Amino acid sequence: MSESKVILGWREWIGLPALNVNAILAKVDTGAKTSAIHTFYIDEFERDEASWVRFGLHPVRDSDKLAIHCEAPVADCRDVTDSGGHTETRYVIETDFVVAGQAYRAEVTLTNRDNMRYRILLGRNAMRGRFMVDPARSFLLGKQPGKD
Repeated sequence: MSESKVILGWREWIGLPALNVNAILAKVDTGAKTSAIHTFYIDEFERDEASWVRFGLHPVRDSDKLAIHCEAPVADCRDVTDSGGHTETRYVIETDFVVAGQAYRAEVTLTNRDNMRYRILLGRNAMRGRFMVDPARSFLLGKQPGKD
């Protein structure tokens, strides 16, 4: 390998600056093609003759105290099959990710993850060409930003 890649653990803190999320605990999921983020509501609307979504995020695990309301253009709608074999049609948006100091755009699907432990999955498409994963380790990028 000519250039070294950053190694991620199976869970890491990442940022989603375009969604006003400085730090969210992500499950690094090489089994998921596309990243997915928890939304507690999604409303579709039109802006400048384009399809947009307005949605709410609860970025803190096991808490709904912090609610962030976002808007983004719809990049796609696609059927996604979860690990339990259930298929759901989801909105897809593109947003900015910050992982290991690298900022880049990637797709993320919007879905209700209330019954899941992690509010965001970092999927293969958002990692491809940038990172490698050590599934035996966690927090290789450090502890939660802002916590000492």
